[in-house]
Amino acid sequence: MSNAEKYLQPRVIRQVARLDLRAKFIVEGFLSGLHASPFQGFSVEFSEHRKYVPGDDLKDLDWNVYAKTDKYYIKKFQAETNVTGYLVMDLSASMAWTYRQELTKFEYAICLAAALGYLMIRQQDPVGLVTFDTRIQTSLPPRSKRAHLGTILSVLANLKPSGETAVAPALHQLASMIRSKSLVMIFSDFLTDPGPVLQSLHHLRHRGNEIILFHILDEAEVHFPFEGLIEFEDVESPDKLVLDAKGMRSDYLQAVTEFQAHYRRECAKANIDYVPIDTSVSFDKALLEYLLQRQRQF
Repeated sequence: MSNAEKYLQPRVIRQVARLDLRAKFIVEGFLSGLHASPFQGFSVEFSEHRKYVPGDDLKDLDWNVYAKTDKYYIKKFQAETNVTGYLVMDLSASMAWTYRQELTKFEYAICLAAALGYLMIRQQDPVGLVTFDTRIQTSLPPRSKRAHLGTILSVLANLKPSGETAVAPALHQLASMIRSKSLVMIFSDFLTDPGPVLQSLHHLRHRGNEIILFHILDEAEVHFPFEGLIEFEDVESPDKLVLDAKGMRSDYLQAVTEFQAHYRRECAKANIDYVPIDTSVSFDKALLEYLLQRQRQF
């Protein structure tokens, strides 16, 4: 495993105590791997440039870039380059669960959100933070200053998931709050009825926002590694149930597959990027999805 790959592994990130260092390790490992991969065309260094196309004003050509790359790039105006982003975090108690992974779903989401915030501000893109349970609890407006990253990371580091959640009402509330077209990145396990959630996502899309839905489940929720009689407890209620794991495995795995397929299908219809992730997956999958979305904005 290369150093770049190592820094993208959840089990390695768990050993880093400070969230700012976690975010830095994830992003720098990702960029190191990106520049050595077929995706090196995603230019982080030239985040304020785009390739020349016939009809562009020649006075906007960047000759310094041409001297280094032998390619023509146009210097982009600030309003043209900026993507305003919102990191939207689910605070439900179910997010605090893990079976055998180093990170809970919530810790995984926090690391991912911190890395995306770090990456956006590194590219001078404004980014804000929204947290919710049954309603929006925290709302930091988008900023692109490095000091703002410290504020975001401080809030993220002190979040504690607890209690119930109501995803759909919170996202409807968010749709009404956002005043300009933005890239909305949502982190949740979405363990609720998908119908109202999808309606709220349509509301966000109807207002012109781009959406990346990071559907984060624990590795055990996706692969069901249990054996024998298992007591299952609802983390958001006192309900408990004892079941034979072997007898229900096939039906459970089919239900999870259909659950994710439903989200994937409905999100595709609405031009929403759907990224199913479990807590054993390295962080580069999600970061690359962000860059792909960002490239499509221009």
